[in-house]
Amino acid sequence: MKKPALVILAAGMGSRYGGLKQMDAFGPNGETIIDYSIHDAINAGFGKIVFIIREHFKTAFEKVFRDKLESKVELCFVTQELTKIPFGSNFNPERSKPWGTAHAVQVAKEVVDQPFAIINADDYYGQSAYKSLADFLMDGSNLKENNYCIIGYFLKNTLSDHGTVNRGVCFADDDGNLTNIEETLKIGWTQDGKISYPTSEGVSYLEKDTLVSMNMFGFMPSYFDYTEDKFKQFLKEEGQELKSEFYIPQVLDSMQKESFSHVKLIPSDSDWFGVTYQEDKPFVIEKLNALIKAGRYPENLWNN
Repeated sequence: MKKPALVILAAGMGSRYGGLKQMDAFGPNGETIIDYSIHDAINAGFGKIVFIIREHFKTAFEKVFRDKLESKVELCFVTQELTKIPFGSNFNPERSKPWGTAHAVQVAKEVVDQPFAIINADDYYGQSAYKSLADFLMDGSNLKENNYCIIGYFLKNTLSDHGTVNRGVCFADDDGNLTNIEETLKIGWTQDGKISYPTSEGVSYLEKDTLVSMNMFGFMPSYFDYTEDKFKQFLKEEGQELKSEFYIPQVLDSMQKESFSHVKLIPSDSDWFGVTYQEDKPFVIEKLNALIKAGRYPENLWNN
């Protein structure tokens, strides 16, 4: 059985950040957040890294990562463009953006034929989460049974001290299989240490150990066959809209309703942190420096 692949969604334009945060330096020797993700993935057992990027920054992106990584792991660079759609499909010619996260994953089909994981380029997920993913993906029974997984983070480990956040709250059955992801908006700490979010009726509360999705998934190659047809259907129904998006959670929801696969919800106690705005950068640098000081990473990530 092949080692699993890690598919990194790095095609975002960073409009809120003010630049390509995928290539911005956060570590003491210019390391990106992606560098720490790849370091953790290789140590966990992943054998291939697939970057989903845009054509107009592909040359610069490849240079940043090939120079330091090509001797350590197999690398692939795939572009997500508006025109990369199934044969016979069409769309509004005035549209300018690709079709979202599920579209980004679909373009990886050309280079992925083994179990694979999905992550965001600008998120730090933690070492133990990659170990859980790798263990799941290298279990041959999951390949045979068409089982997928999602890493669920404890809500308390994903909140910000600087404002509210939106999270996909995960629900599972008694066997630990995902049943639903409910997008919940404006979640934040209260002054007395509880976690709340607004509703039409007032305020509701969530437990600190509520599991939420941070877009870290594990899939088998059969995923591509299923989503090819779903993407065709999506374009037929919504392809003429200028802002429609084809998202991973809606694909998972469809899979479950049609009993195509089981999606195991795997809890992780890892800390998660990410960068959306320039104001987030000092916090991320501080967190990485603390992990280095604690001995979790060498100070120079790739020269040790």
